Parts: sequence; C-alpha cells; structure tokens
Amino acid sequence: MAGTPDICPALRYEDAKAAIKQLTEGFGFTEHAVYEGEDGRVMHAELTCGNGMVMLGSKGSGTGFDKLMGDGGPTAVYVRVDDVDEHHARAVARGVEIVLPPTDQEYGARDYTARDAEGNVWSFGTYAPGAAG
Repeated sequence: MAGTPDICPALRYEDAKAAIKQLTEGFGFTEHAVYEGEDGRVMHAELTCGNGMVMLGSKGSGTGFDKLMGDGGPTAVYVRVDDVDEHHARAVARGVEIVLPPTDQEYGARDYTARDAEGNVWSFGTYAPGAAG
C-alpha cells in the first residue's frame, strides 16, 4: 500500500508503556496506534518516524508472536534522520543512554548510537540504505 512501510522491526519489552514513552519523547517517534489487553499490557503498538514504523508489545502478553519470541532480545534498529546532532541533543536531554557519540563516517554519513531502557540498540544517522550515490 502506498505511503506505508514495507519493513517494520518488531520488538518486545517488559515495560512496553515505558518503551513507548522513551521512543516518543527521547527519540521523536510518533504514536500511531496502541492496543492494550484487559490487564493493561500493550498487546501491539505502532510508532512512526518519517516514512518508517516500528511495532512493539509487552513480553508475556500471551500472543502467538510473544510466545514465538520467548525471552529474545536485545535487537538493533537503524533510523535515518536529517539532523543527527539535533536528534542526539534531544535524546541526551531526555536521559537516553548514548553508547557512541555523533561521528562522521568514512562513507560520508554521520550517526550516533543509543541504548533503550531494556538494552535494544538504536542507531540514528544520515545514511540512507539503498539510495543511489
């Protein structure tokens, strides 16, 4: 479907509500949808960033995907951003753990790497996979 991402990383969190807060406030994602079970656990959430999306939910929610993933993790996700330094400053201001500071890469990109509260690694940079050049 036009305008929707074809690939969406899917992550599981012990505290999915805290993850949503960190990803929206610390990394600038936008909450697209959040579905909770009767017990308040996040069964499924969709957060957008530019034309990309990440899906997430609570570990132990009992869904088929949750059972398949078991206690897997952490994972790594790369997100293209226009202004690495501005994005980095936002994350730092909100207490995000930075593991690699903004760095100019030999292939022309600039990026930094952070770790979320549950150990997943997030890299943000100007590299556009698949772009000509």
